[in-house]
Amino acid sequence: MKIAGGVHRVGSDSLVNSYLIDDGGQVTIVDAAVPGLYDDLAHELSVMGRTVADVKALLLTHGHTDHIGFAQRLGQTHGTPIWVHESDAALARGEVPNPAKWRGPMRIGPLLSFLWWTMRHGGLRIPRIEQVSTFGDGATLDVPGSPRVVLVPGHTPGSAALHFPMQRTLAVGDSFATYAVTSGQHGPQLAPFTADYEQAMASLDRLNDVDADLLLPGHGDEWKGAPAEAVRLVRLNTPPRK
Repeated sequence: MKIAGGVHRVGSDSLVNSYLIDDGGQVTIVDAAVPGLYDDLAHELSVMGRTVADVKALLLTHGHTDHIGFAQRLGQTHGTPIWVHESDAALARGEVPNPAKWRGPMRIGPLLSFLWWTMRHGGLRIPRIEQVSTFGDGATLDVPGSPRVVLVPGHTPGSAALHFPMQRTLAVGDSFATYAVTSGQHGPQLAPFTADYEQAMASLDRLNDVDADLLLPGHGDEWKGAPAEAVRLVRLNTPPRK
């Protein structure tokens, strides 16, 4: 699905997101969602007039299983380099336990819908990534779109937002969501299954001054506007920790 010029989303819905950033005919993928979206990847590239051969990098905003879905298959089949923040490399490779903690409201209907969708799209058996390259906070990556890394720890230790300046786009990963898979709540809010609530909320301040007006969350529809306004709404919509 085309979101903006040079920015597409893989698949027909926004429950779990993977994005394509086109820069002069070369493509960077942001997040690999779940394995079942691999076939949708080829379709969306075709819509863009591109092929998998045009994909030069897969960047992970963090190492959770619902973001690494087709990464190993892409890397193994096409040799696509896979990148993640150094603090989440072991998590992406499946070498350490998932630090996620349940928090926030829960409604059985949306949660069951998410689990059913995940099961139908291969999300219960995620191939672990064998090899990843790593980046650090503040790095500008030599991949299509030349994104700058903004470390936003809390959801995971190595959660990172990726700023694509030419597209005025900020991929925020799960630093916040616009849809809560556990409750069905829409709008900018802290993502469920966040490891460190206080750190995640504090990290949001790092997004305030990013020069972007299209924000791409890991879960939910894109958000259009200044990052500072999205952060304000996250703080407004996220219940305080009890």
